[in-house]
Amino acid sequence: MSNGAATRVQRSREKILAAAERLFLQEGFLGASMDALAEQASVSKQTVYAHFQSKEALFLEVIAAMTGGAARAIGEDVEEPLDDRPVREYLTAIAIDQLDIVMTPRLMQLRRMVIGEVGRFPELGRSLYENGPLVSIRRIARALAHYIAIGQIRDCDPARAAAQFNWLVMGAPTNAAMLLGDEAIPSRAELHAHAGEAVRIFLCAHAVAVDRD
Repeated sequence: MSNGAATRVQRSREKILAAAERLFLQEGFLGASMDALAEQASVSKQTVYAHFQSKEALFLEVIAAMTGGAARAIGEDVEEPLDDRPVREYLTAIAIDQLDIVMTPRLMQLRRMVIGEVGRFPELGRSLYENGPLVSIRRIARALAHYIAIGQIRDCDPARAAAQFNWLVMGAPTNAAMLLGDEAIPSRAELHAHAGEAVRIFLCAHAVAVDRD
C-alpha cells in the first residue's frame, strides 16, 4: 500500500471512530445503527465493515480509545519522575488534574453508557476500570511509596492508601454527576476547592506531624 493510500485509510478510520463516539454516546449501543454511523462518517457501510468487522468490535474500540485518552490526558500512561516537593503540593496537583479531566459531560456519558452495557459486554467495565481508576491508583501508590521513603508520609500500604485518596477525590462528584446528570457536575472552582479539602483530610490521616497544618 502506498503512503497516500495508507493515509486515506487512516483518515477514514479516524472519521468512523469520531462518528461512532458521537452516535454511541447519543443513542447507546442498541440505538446506534451502522447505517446512521456510515452517514455521519460520510462513508459507505461497506467501508465501516472493512475497518471493523461488527458493531460490537467498533463499540469496544470506541470505549478503549475514550478511556485510554483520558489516562493520557492526565499523563497517567507514563511513569513520572518524583522529587522532594511537598506531598501536599503533589497530591493537590494530581487531584485537580483528575477532576478537571474526568468531570466532563463526555466522560460522564461514557461511564453511564458502559454501566448500561456491562451485562452485554462485561469486558467494558473491566476496561474502564483498568484504564481509569486503576491507572490513577497505581500512579498515586508509586508517589506515596516515594513520600514514605523521604519521610513525608507515615508508613502504610501505598496501594490501599492510594485507593482511599482516589475515591476521596473522585467519589462524591462522580456519583452526583452519574445519578443527577451533567447539570450536577460541579464548577471548576468547586472542583478545585473539593480537591484541596480531600488532600487536607487525607493528610490528617497519613502525613507525618510536620506536614499537618
